[in-house]
Amino acid sequence: MKIATYNVNGIGGRLPILLKWLALAEPDIVCLQELKAPQEKFPEKEIRDAGYDVIWHGQSRWNGVAMLSRIGEIHETRRGLPGDPADEQSRYIEAAVGGILVAGLYLPNGNPWPGPKFDYKLRWMERLHVHLASLFDLDAPVVACGDYNVIPTDLDVYKPENWKDDALFAPEAKAAYQRLLDLGWTDAIRHLHPDQRIYSFWAYWRQSFERNAGIRIDHLLLNPPATKKLSAAGVDTRPRGWDKTSDHAPAWVELAAARSARDRKGQEK
Repeated sequence: MKIATYNVNGIGGRLPILLKWLALAEPDIVCLQELKAPQEKFPEKEIRDAGYDVIWHGQSRWNGVAMLSRIGEIHETRRGLPGDPADEQSRYIEAAVGGILVAGLYLPNGNPWPGPKFDYKLRWMERLHVHLASLFDLDAPVVACGDYNVIPTDLDVYKPENWKDDALFAPEAKAAYQRLLDLGWTDAIRHLHPDQRIYSFWAYWRQSFERNAGIRIDHLLLNPPATKKLSAAGVDTRPRGWDKTSDHAPAWVELAAARSARDRKGQEK
């Protein structure tokens, strides 16, 4: 099973890119971020025509998250991150699909740092910490994926010195991300590629993509049952090279499917 996360940077203008990538990569489950579209403007028909069930939590002009599945119906379990009833930003959606609980998130950017936006980012990360702690010990595989807007380490950025004043690389943000790992969550890409420079975002300017001057901010965190099934992980850089594309590329994991009783019996023979 292939699960991906993709910040599309505007579902309206990037829909052809998204549909092209879905046909090319054939992911089973996809979490989207930064829809930049109100609920009623989401292209539901086009997504369903591409073979995917879909749920979404839109917001006019910014934010917005969605989840797509081509392996069965999506059973939504939560819309919005708990912990602050007054928070109206569309940044979190959660559902059960194909025997897996998937959390799709779009963590606040936090710039300028320091300031109110960064304070909101840290509060949001604390709420995320509390909620993911409640999901960690589930018997079912759980994947918490999305645009975390956090560069975890120096290995995840082309030139660390260029990001020292950015909220994505702030010590407090990195520490909050590390606290999620300290709970026991596995950063799938770093787990399988401990020493490799892998990026998921390249700015539009100064030929950043062509020079591979990127950062890794799109992450897939796995609880122990999901980690046991982890077989591959990476970033699909192909869409980033297309015309009129997002500045992000899809990050993904592959989880081995549980064998059926019939499969096990056949192997025993």
